[in-house]
Amino acid sequence: METHEQLIVLLEQYKFENEKFARGNKSAGVRARKALMEIIKASKVRRSEIQEEKEWIVKK
Repeated sequence: METHEQLIVLLEQYKFENEKFARGNKSAGVRARKALMEIIKASKVRRSEIQEEKEWIVKK
């Protein structure tokens, strides 16, 4: 799975868990925070990928 697609899946997971947390499910709050941490990690990877692609295009 590409990093971009992974980010989209993680964001959907976060949204789902956050909605459950808003309705009073405290365990969903923990899962929402975990999803946010995974989004941060995947964002850093994607940022590096974009930078590498950009540098490759400039060298052409």
